[in-house]
Amino acid sequence: MSRIAKQRLQALSQQLVEGIPDAGSFEDIPRIRKVAPDTGGDRVKEKVIIVTGANSPTGIGRATAHQFARNGARAIYLCDFADSHLATHKRELASLYPDVAVHLRTFDAADEAAVKSVVDDAVREYGRLDVFFANAGVVGHSSKLVTELTADEFARTLRTNTVSVFLAVKYAVPAMKRTDPASKPYPGGSIVLTASVAGLRSNAGSTDYSASKAGVVSVAQTAAFQLAGTGIRVNAVCPGLVETGMTQLMYDTARQRGSEGKIGQLNPLRRGAVADEIARVVLFLASEESSYVNGQAWAVCGGLSAGHPVVPGKLA
Repeated sequence: MSRIAKQRLQALSQQLVEGIPDAGSFEDIPRIRKVAPDTGGDRVKEKVIIVTGANSPTGIGRATAHQFARNGARAIYLCDFADSHLATHKRELASLYPDVAVHLRTFDAADEAAVKSVVDDAVREYGRLDVFFANAGVVGHSSKLVTELTADEFARTLRTNTVSVFLAVKYAVPAMKRTDPASKPYPGGSIVLTASVAGLRSNAGSTDYSASKAGVVSVAQTAAFQLAGTGIRVNAVCPGLVETGMTQLMYDTARQRGSEGKIGQLNPLRRGAVADEIARVVLFLASEESSYVNGQAWAVCGGLSAGHPVVPGKLA
């Protein structure tokens, strides 16, 4: 091993040495694990927010809902196709942030009538919509080569991952354009779409998943220009490897084999992320702190998309 490679291995980060600590549990689900400390503030003060893909206990949707609630949201709609944990999430948020109104909706995020309905509900109840975090998604068919995928399988992945974000933009925009002389004199809002590093570069996902996430990035870019002058921003967040319900089997298998340390070894941080690390970026994109960020695909991937992955030390 060369001198440079040895130097790299001599200084390991706290996360690599100690791991990201367990945060305990609320009822029957784990609390959200964090690397950064809590930040006080009102970054989304009084905003009305819709989050899709919010059911998973370890998911980015749930973690982001907590960041929104902690930062002063007026109301949050937690939406998912599955509802096995939504009521628990609502009870947890109520115990931590009693001033935040939490609404639960169960629907397919690619169902046009359902998406329109939840937006209409928010406008009817609060007279406005400020943030739509379109986070619903599926992993696709990671075990299949492109020659093994059927057209229906490919289309189903794009329906959940790409059509859903198109519908989020389509129906969020008119709601965000609504104004009120007292509370919202000008149109505006932030739409954040969950894409992936797989939508930016190859080898981070299957053909159907990667194509669907590239489509999400394109929707963010094209919509941002079509909404010129409205004050409505559209951005995509592109996570790398994150421990969520989507990747849980891989993490569990690695732990059983004693190979958890190999997870994320191809990115410069040499680890996977937890959902809260993505949620903090979504919070930024949803807030006025990112007021000049528009039409962008923000990679939150530990540096994976910044270079050509190599095995650490092999090219040192």
